[in-house]
Amino acid sequence: MESGRDDVDACTPVGTGDVFDASSDATAVLSADGVVVGWTRAAEALLGYRPREVVGRSAARLLAMPGDPARAVAIALRCRAGMGWSGLVPVRHRDSRRIDIDLRVSASFRIGEKECFLVSVREQRQQWTVGQSVLDGFLTRSPVGMAVMDRELRYVWLNDTLERFGGVPRDQRLGRRLSELLPGLQGETIEGLMRKVLATGEPVTDYEYLGWSWADPHRRHAYSSSFFPLMDGADTLAGVCYMVQDVTERWTARQLLSLVNEAGTSVGRTLDVVQTAQELADFAVPRFADFVAVDLLEPVLSTDGHAGRPSDAGPAPARPAMRRVGLQSVREGCPEAVAQVGEEVDFLPPPGDANLLVSGDPVLIPVVDPSDDLWVSEQPVRAARMREFGMHSLISVPMRARNTALGLTTFVRSLNPVPFGPDDVLLAHELVARAAMCVDNARRYTREHDAAVTLQRSLLPHALTGGTALEVASTYLPADASGGVGGDWFDVIPLAGARVGLVVGDVVGHGISAAASMGQLRTAVQTLAAMEMPPDDLLAHLDDLVMRLSGEETGRGAATGNAATFIGATCLYAVYDPVTRRFTMARAGHPPPVVVAPDGHAYFPEIPAGPPLGLGSMAFEASEIELAENSLIGLYTNGLIEGIDQDVESGMTRLGTALDQTATDLGALCTHAVQQLVPAPRPDDAALLLARTHALRAEQVASWDVPADPVAVAHARAEAIRRLTDWGLEELAITTELIVSELVTNAIRYAGAPIRLRLLRDARLTCEVADTSSTAPRLRHARSMDEGGRGLFLVAQLAHRWGARYTAEGKIIWAEQEIP
Repeated sequence: MESGRDDVDACTPVGTGDVFDASSDATAVLSADGVVVGWTRAAEALLGYRPREVVGRSAARLLAMPGDPARAVAIALRCRAGMGWSGLVPVRHRDSRRIDIDLRVSASFRIGEKECFLVSVREQRQQWTVGQSVLDGFLTRSPVGMAVMDRELRYVWLNDTLERFGGVPRDQRLGRRLSELLPGLQGETIEGLMRKVLATGEPVTDYEYLGWSWADPHRRHAYSSSFFPLMDGADTLAGVCYMVQDVTERWTARQLLSLVNEAGTSVGRTLDVVQTAQELADFAVPRFADFVAVDLLEPVLSTDGHAGRPSDAGPAPARPAMRRVGLQSVREGCPEAVAQVGEEVDFLPPPGDANLLVSGDPVLIPVVDPSDDLWVSEQPVRAARMREFGMHSLISVPMRARNTALGLTTFVRSLNPVPFGPDDVLLAHELVARAAMCVDNARRYTREHDAAVTLQRSLLPHALTGGTALEVASTYLPADASGGVGGDWFDVIPLAGARVGLVVGDVVGHGISAAASMGQLRTAVQTLAAMEMPPDDLLAHLDDLVMRLSGEETGRGAATGNAATFIGATCLYAVYDPVTRRFTMARAGHPPPVVVAPDGHAYFPEIPAGPPLGLGSMAFEASEIELAENSLIGLYTNGLIEGIDQDVESGMTRLGTALDQTATDLGALCTHAVQQLVPAPRPDDAALLLARTHALRAEQVASWDVPADPVAVAHARAEAIRRLTDWGLEELAITTELIVSELVTNAIRYAGAPIRLRLLRDARLTCEVADTSSTAPRLRHARSMDEGGRGLFLVAQLAHRWGARYTAEGKIIWAEQEIP
């Protein structure tokens, strides 16, 4: 004890409130009467009390839980007796929580006159121990394969899981290297990784590779391996520990996602049913199968809009009509195929699923038996091909989209010895599902495209005639499936006085709506042209119509909540007069016509462009040129001249060059020009209308000036009858005499001079009376007591048709008769 006092006396004196660090444990100095004399920082950290809160005070408050003050008194008595004591004591932390401490009285000494004791405390924590049996059980029966290799990379120890993964017994592994058990590149690669760990001391984690499992020999498994350095007691590298985990499910999901993503860029690149099916076959070989056949139901390939029956419509026909549209094989030429692309195939379901197309569930046959009675009896050629080319595994996946059966895709392996498994069925189903959606989209689009083409062609003129004034020919080339049918249109409209109206236009948009809008505009142009409107006035009225139709679409869209469809168009309208050889034209945002003179020189007349139809912002202006006989006029749409470079000016130059020929066959020239300018399908329509001009000879036209005197009516009748006799049209003399009499009389009575009478002998006999009045006559139905008002009614009854048109000087009233 004295030695203890000397040691303490040699230290710094402990006074009230002093703190000292006597050991790594929390320590305190207590007097014989249980008062705290010294308090260390470790004690403060353990119990939370600062020195000024405990020094000079009784330890009973600290060393006893509430209701157990005797524990502190017993400890103090033992300390006073100088007895070494230790035990587990519950104490109270400053924040009132309980702490179990290991308390030990280690020494007694005197400080001045006081007898003191050194007390050390340590928090008692529960210690966990793992028995050898638990450790052995974890190592041997862990779901993770583990092994220990020495510095020579020989097996020292391995658990049961790793033994099961590889299928090699433990006694055959111990003492041997991995490359001896796993020959080839894979074993050398793994040993190379372990040598890297031995050389650097750094672990290598998550190395994946494909291998075989003893428990599942028919399926390749994916494994993830990690390699760690092993250190002995002297901190020396003693070997390598490696762990192996079966990650087949994760690897399969990743491979499935990768292939499906890749298929998204390879399958369904066009809106063509047959090409999409072939893309599926090309993608799957050899990535997934050795032979792939895609067969579609006949209704899917038709345009009538009917495909396979939905799954809730009952059983499908036992032998639905199918056609092969996709075929691919690892063998060149697909010799194992019973039916080639385009041929009909007889649907034969795999054994065990006769309702395959309706159920929609894939069928897996891991091991194919070509001698199955169903195949041998129903399709002996197919069974023989399967035996000949070693087809040993098969997956059949119905093609379905939007609850509609489309066809069947068959995947077969022959050269690849690995049979199909459940994971392969998932992949095949995903590939076919993606392709089926693309096929259905293509089918629907093709159906709509064909309907739009049919509507477009039905609305275009079936036969064009320019009378004796024009020789006409046309070519219309619809857009390919990627662009859809547009609204290109053209027409040739016979007018009075042997004149002919030519029109070409392009409606904004594609599809059925554009074709329908085109039909509306074509009808409107025919109606306005029949009213003898000049080109600029006709476009103005057509512009009003397009604005009205656009407003109706906007209102319909607002009522239904759909986006409004704006109807816009470009148009060029021109009138050719064979008497004067004048060509009058106006355009609304459309490219100008091309004119090829008889000598072969091509040019584009200068015409004010005018705004496209539907804007209503500017007026339209007409231009007039005189054409030599046998001139060639070409009206066209943008799709013909834009070309691949989208350069309109270059396209117009190419068009002029293509028409700079002296070909007598106008139809052949038109077709050749379109093929030359549009050699391949384009996403926009192309239309070309050609017209070769002719002129009426002088002997086909008779004209007289008529004085504004009623007496001149008889002279006009006589001159008209004399000219009809010269033309050999005596059969029309009586009706012509009445028509001339009525029209000339009305001009003298209601209009002013000058008055002019003209007869035209063309395909029809036309009688025209021109005056300076802008007031057109009105057809009346006179009552029985009326003295007049029947003249124009008689003209309408006698003539084939009649009408009026306005000119810069006034108007012209005309009447046509059919020539016998």
